[in-house]
Amino acid sequence: MEYPIRINKYLAEKGICSRREADKLIEEGKVQINGTQVKLGEMVSEDDKVNVADNLKELFYIAYNKPAGIVTNCPQKGEKEIKDILKLDFGYFPVGRLDKHSRGLLLLSNDGRITDKLLNPHNYHEKEYEVEVNREMQDNDLRQLRQGITLDGGFMTKPCEIKMINDRVFSIILTEGKNRQIRRMCLALGYDVIDLNRIRIMNIRLNDMPEGHYKKLSGEVLEELLGELGLDDRERTENAL
Repeated sequence: MEYPIRINKYLAEKGICSRREADKLIEEGKVQINGTQVKLGEMVSEDDKVNVADNLKELFYIAYNKPAGIVTNCPQKGEKEIKDILKLDFGYFPVGRLDKHSRGLLLLSNDGRITDKLLNPHNYHEKEYEVEVNREMQDNDLRQLRQGITLDGGFMTKPCEIKMINDRVFSIILTEGKNRQIRRMCLALGYDVIDLNRIRIMNIRLNDMPEGHYKKLSGEVLEELLGELGLDDRERTENAL
């Protein structure tokens, strides 16, 4: 971390909250530097003591099995998004996305820290999918998918792990997540995706959760997830960061 640094960026890089959430905390008078309440845009020096008030929001983490046909965000007229069908008693947002026609595991949270930690391809966090295509997968095409192929727009995919389940269904593990990447990978080799189901994000597995259902993450599962993301359950004390 390079000093001096803006207070909102400081809190974000310390893993306390997102920059937007930091700005809100500052506006609410919940952040101090050296015992003095700070204002938006103030700078933090390396020797400063930063304190955050005790009444930060409770954080929630949800594993949700999204059905096909539901939009992750930015619905168009006539479309339904997750918030239209999943009524939870706290504010949340989807971490990442699944396109409208795909289904499977999606993480929901009100913790703004985890989005970049999870989705940044430089962090190499695994996401696993089961994919059905419209015809038998050829060995040479399978080899190309594993090695990485060039998509429309010139993007080169990273090498990935693929295992055949039958001649038209395979599992694939990605550590990146370009928009509709698996569908575009298959299309580049002349295949149409019939079904795409995400079954795992890092240590979180879909298992036998029914479509449209969700469960709150807690205990060792949550600790492992946050630990792999380089985070821990946020302390709610006024101790200096």
